[in-house]
This record gives sequence, structure tokens and C-alpha cells, in this order.
Amino acid sequence: MMMHATLSALFLGALLTVSLPASAVNLTISCGTVGQERDFCEQATSAWAKETGHQVTLATPPKRSNERFFQYLIDLGQGDSRIDVYQIDIIWTGLMAKHFVDLKQYLSQADIEQNFPAIVANNTVDGHLVGMPWFTDVGLMYYRKDLLEKYGLSAPKDWSELIDTALYIQTQERKAGRAEMWGYVFQGAAYEGLSCNALEWIAAYDGGTVVDMEGAITIDNPQAILAIARAASWIDTVAPPQVLSFNEEDAYQMFQSGNAVFMRNWPFAWALLNAKDSPVATKIGALTLPQGGAKGFPASVLGGWQLAVSKYSKHPEVAADLVRYLTSETVQKQRAIGGAYPPTIMRLYDDPEILAATPFLAKMRPAMQDAVARPVPQTGTDYMAVTTHFWEAVHKVLQGQGTATSNLQILENRLRHVKFRGGW
Repeated sequence: MMMHATLSALFLGALLTVSLPASAVNLTISCGTVGQERDFCEQATSAWAKETGHQVTLATPPKRSNERFFQYLIDLGQGDSRIDVYQIDIIWTGLMAKHFVDLKQYLSQADIEQNFPAIVANNTVDGHLVGMPWFTDVGLMYYRKDLLEKYGLSAPKDWSELIDTALYIQTQERKAGRAEMWGYVFQGAAYEGLSCNALEWIAAYDGGTVVDMEGAITIDNPQAILAIARAASWIDTVAPPQVLSFNEEDAYQMFQSGNAVFMRNWPFAWALLNAKDSPVATKIGALTLPQGGAKGFPASVLGGWQLAVSKYSKHPEVAADLVRYLTSETVQKQRAIGGAYPPTIMRLYDDPEILAATPFLAKMRPAMQDAVARPVPQTGTDYMAVTTHFWEAVHKVLQGQGTATSNLQILENRLRHVKFRGGW
């Protein structure tokens, strides 16, 4: 409660000057589902509402990102005006652009240009800024530094070394009575999170990105097959069988409970893992993801979330002002310090207060510069079909339903049909 009160005070103290409208309105924003992200959204919107005299209601979207995407498409496709501001994934801007207002009408160039250019470019469709950068993401590898020190091991640099290290510590800890210890957890359920993990495995082994920048389908290649086959070998050896149903929070919960040595997750987990009531507080480290062998390279998928104003909002100007506030430098700084949410504003990566609270952010810049982009620009409105076929194929391999070779061959053929119908 004290932390929430402190954060609320910080948000109130960070309020920007806004012009008050003639009359108050009630906005609805879809942001966050549970936990810390939901708390931050509620605190910030409440602070803005108190200052402006408006009201803000929080809608709760589906927990999994692909379920949220389809729910948004249904609502927006019907011209639903109940939600004014949407939290959207970085891969949805082009898919939903026609349903959002051009934020350039309402925000200053200074507000826009302080963000990473690549994210602004991603959010600009046909010259329209359809989403304002809110926080960015890359995949990170969390590890139990206390356990590595206990067994005299160094942080691994490639995937083979990571799995060997994880299996060794898992075995030793089980001998010592920790029967529930596993070496590695990740997002293995059949959803967008698995697409991110699988793209990182494949890219690390120089297997491409499913569809290349020219739009050619490249997934059926030896390096991609090798990467997915190796991942399948982890199941029920170094990764628990239930990882095949894990999303981000499931992986985080197992790691925080002390029952995993390594975890792939997004930066949000840092603050939660280091909270005072966390069983692993002060015991963890975070690294960029490992490379795929001697000739491979570290590969993290670029993620992040944006805020967009619905074209069907009855109050687009007021909604845009809420977006401006939520994405402002001061609020992003508070989210970075209090919740380890990586800012989209470039100069904040040099802020000493942020780096003191979340030291791993110092590693984020190079990781972001080399981040693997999902094939959204190449596939356009067909991206969701592409990624769905991709995660389904990978999930089958992880489950033992066919080999990586056979499933990736089938995947390539299915993607050819999607490309033929869609014309990308």
C-alpha cells in the first residue's frame, strides 16, 4: 500500500500543464490486465483525471495478446465507441491503422520526435501516426546468479552452454532435495509469445525471420530446423512439460518461486523479481539472450506497446491529451524507476536515477539496436495469419507431434497459400 501511495504521489507531482475543456468527459482506456501494469495504468490515469477534471474508466482486455488482438478487431470493426484509448502491440499498428486517429493532429513534434525513430516509424502508417510509443521491450535472459556462484559457473554466452549449465544446476539442486527445480522456463504456449521465442532461437542460429525483407518465405532452412529441433529437446529434460502452456506470467511465477535457474522474459519482470516480498530478490541477474553457437549471434525480438485513440471516440482531442500525458517523459521515467518499463524516449537511457533503479537498462540500447523485428512490414495485414501458422507449427514440434523438418516444410507450404491469397 505504501508503494502504491508513493507512486500515486509521484504521478501527481509529474502532471503536465493541460488546457481544461469546457466540460468534463468520461473516457475509457484499455490498458493492462492484472498486477503491476494495471496498477501503473490506474495510478497515472487517476492523476490525469484529478488534474483535468475528466473521468477515466479502465477496461480489462483479454490476458493473452492474440486474444486481445481479435477482441479489438471485433470491437473496432463494429465502430464501437465505448473505448477511447487502446493499448496496442507494436505489431498491430499496420493491422489496425484505419481505426485510429492521426495523433499528429493533437501532439507536438517535440512530443513525437523525442522517441526512438524506429518505433515512431513503425507506428506511422501512410503518413499517419496511429500509435504513440508507451514502453518498449526486447527479450532478456534472467538467471539465478546465486546458483551460478554456488557451483562456480559463469553466465553462458550461447544456447548450448546455457542449456548445459541449466541442466547441471537442476541436477545438483534436485540431489540436494529441491525436487521441483527446473533449468529453464519460457513462453511455450501456442500464442504470439511463442512466435517471439522461436524467432529468437532461429535468428540466433542465422536461420532468418520466417519471411525476409523482400517478402520471400524462408522458414524451411537447415538452421531454422536445427534451432527448433534443439528447443524441442529441452522439454521434460531441462524445461518442465507444463512450459507448453506458459505465457509471460506463468514463466515469471515459476522463476520467482525459486524453481527455475534461467528464464526468458521481457524487462517488466525485473522490478517484480526484485520486490521486497520476492523470494529471489537480490539473487538474480539479467543478460541479453545468448548466441546460437560459435558462428551465431544474440537475437532478441523487439516488442513494446503503444497507445492509440479510436477513430470512433466521441472525444478524440481529450483522449489524445490523455495519451500525451501517459507517454510523457516524466511519467515514462516514473514507470522505468518503479516498474522497470523500458522508456521509448531516447535520453532517458542516460538518466542516472533510472539506471540506478534498473541497471540492466544500460544493456538495452545495444540489444534494441540489434533486435529482431517480426515480419510485419513484409506481410502487412496477413501478419496474424503468418504468426498463427508459425506458432502452431513450432508448438507441434515442442509437443513431439512430428519433427522440425516435417513441420517447417508444412509451414512453408501454408505460408505460400497465405501469400498467394494476400498478395504480399
